[in-house]
Amino acid sequence: METEHKEQKMTLYIQPYPYRRVARRVACAPEVDRALPVNIREEEQAYVLTALVPGLKADDLNIQIVEDVVRIEGAFQQDENEYLLNELPRGAFRRTLRLPVPLNADKAEAKITDGVLTLRLPKAEAALPKKIKVNVK
Repeated sequence: METEHKEQKMTLYIQPYPYRRVARRVACAPEVDRALPVNIREEEQAYVLTALVPGLKADDLNIQIVEDVVRIEGAFQQDENEYLLNELPRGAFRRTLRLPVPLNADKAEAKITDGVLTLRLPKAEAALPKKIKVNVK
């Protein structure tokens, strides 16, 4: 008595990454405002903020300082060419940061060197540590 086993073939129509197209559309949309990634280092007298801004000039940025808040805005150039892969930043960006102490906006300095924005944000006089001399009697 021979038993025949019949194989059934089934075709599955399952898209392995169903949200890939939506995610790519959202991630690559130039009209969406993006946050600018930054590094912030604290020194005794100031904070030093650095950010990568490839291809931007000083005129392309708008930096505002109000008390303890720093706001950086700008836009990367939009290239109309078709790319196989386009990972360079494009479109508008905006970043608002609140620092622990008030800043002295009048003495703030900003420069761009080799695509790196360096922003030196001096602390306000009231926020600086005070040295008190102790007298011995």
